[in-house]
Amino acid sequence: MLSLVELRRVAAWLAAERAGARVSRIAQPGPMELVLHLSGGAARAPGDRCALLLSCQPGAARISERPARPQFPGAPQEQAHSTSGAQAQAASPGREEAAAGAAARSAPLALAQWLRAQSGGARLCGAGVSGAERQARLRFEARGGSFSLIVSLLGARANLYGLDGQERVVAAARPLSETRRDLKLGAPWRDPPGGAPGPGEDRFAAVADADLLAAIERHYAAAQSQQDTARLARRIHRALHRQRARMERKLQRVQADLAAEQEAQRLETHGELLKAHLGGIAPGAESAVFPDFESGAPVEIALDPKLGAADNMQRLFRLARKAAKRARKAAADVEGVRARLAENAALCAEAEAAGASPADAPGPASAPGPAAPLDAEALLALARRPEVARLLERHAPPPPAAPRRVWRVGKRELPARLVPKRYRTADGLEVWVGKSDEGNDILTTRLARGGDLFFHIEGDPGSHVILRTGKDEPPQESLLEAAELAVNFSRARHATRAAVHIAAVKDISKPRGAKPGLVYVHRGRALRLRRSPERLARILAARLED
Repeated sequence: MLSLVELRRVAAWLAAERAGARVSRIAQPGPMELVLHLSGGAARAPGDRCALLLSCQPGAARISERPARPQFPGAPQEQAHSTSGAQAQAASPGREEAAAGAAARSAPLALAQWLRAQSGGARLCGAGVSGAERQARLRFEARGGSFSLIVSLLGARANLYGLDGQERVVAAARPLSETRRDLKLGAPWRDPPGGAPGPGEDRFAAVADADLLAAIERHYAAAQSQQDTARLARRIHRALHRQRARMERKLQRVQADLAAEQEAQRLETHGELLKAHLGGIAPGAESAVFPDFESGAPVEIALDPKLGAADNMQRLFRLARKAAKRARKAAADVEGVRARLAENAALCAEAEAAGASPADAPGPASAPGPAAPLDAEALLALARRPEVARLLERHAPPPPAAPRRVWRVGKRELPARLVPKRYRTADGLEVWVGKSDEGNDILTTRLARGGDLFFHIEGDPGSHVILRTGKDEPPQESLLEAAELAVNFSRARHATRAAVHIAAVKDISKPRGAKPGLVYVHRGRALRLRRSPERLARILAARLED
């Protein structure tokens, strides 16, 4: 990650060159990255654009400039949001398929959603190092007020934090429990405790300030590309060698079944001997001895004492038929198994020639030879071949995407039309809004908990709104945001003032036989709301996706 001296150079350059730049778009290339598209600046023409990448990826946390066309193999597809509200997606060549797929499926960051709500007309008004640690602060002015982004480059605790105009932490790219347990959403920002680190080394000292951000991105992009290629090489090698072990076990089973031909002949002979001497077998006998038809040598035959002589004979003939069937099937399969083993050996040799290390191979250890250099193009081509792609999916699948949230009432999964809309307040609480009369009933009587708060505008029909409070008294701003939603999703949405009734969900009841959406409120209080377009815009933009 960037050293303190490198971070100071980056912040100084942004303050000198890009102060006043307009934020035209916000994109999310990956689960720990944001791209701010800036236009113009103090020392730049209005049409001079810059894609400012903010990353909190441990080991690669940085501020850099992302090129318009990625110069490294495998930039993931980014989720982009125009500040005007229109959504777009910028496609670029796929990085190693697992990383690309995971990034493309990643849910929008709460930080990205919050920034999208704040960035209408936003301009970068300043940049600098925050405190004594490796933290950069980017300050913005927008129509809705000021806000800041903190880019924290603290090793494994790297993170991106969003601060409102009152210096409160309102969003973060990574969970606070992973990076700063001393912070809390809705609480004031504090610089991390501890002594100041050394300035570190400026690895880009020979690079001019104008090319600094691009040089940083080239450095980390090349390292990331190497990591992705190495990860793909490990996956290919693991898949091929697991398949080889599987086929070797199958060959052993097939060869064992080939030997069943002799077992079938032995059982058939025993059955014929029993058939010829049925009258000479005592009931309940565990074995019988008869002379062999050809040699006359005594042959001992194991019997089931629970069965009679005829049933024992039928049992032996039945076992003989099964053994013969296994032998016939093994004879038909053995050449196919050997051919697949030969194909696997060829693929393993091809993968190792492209740099897939045999370090993960199962079986006895051998003296390692010199590792072949990684050939990214050959590995990607190998991974795209259908037979290898199937093995990757079976034996070395990429990390699973985040599971879709399933809403249930009892054992019944709710259809999408009954699932409430979800929003996140500036204090980090969730607000649920019913979509219809039936959805209102489900939300208030089945999904909400007794301690949650119910919001509904007095005197006008509208959606039920539930503020998920937990066990604590919610902050005032969250109450106002939930009330804004209650008014917005009612017939009084254009009113400048409104009375919103607030009650605990435990004080709401549904009369038997009442029409959908009708509930009784037994107690509560009224909130006289003075409407705020800025507050409404912020909470509407902070909608959560399932």
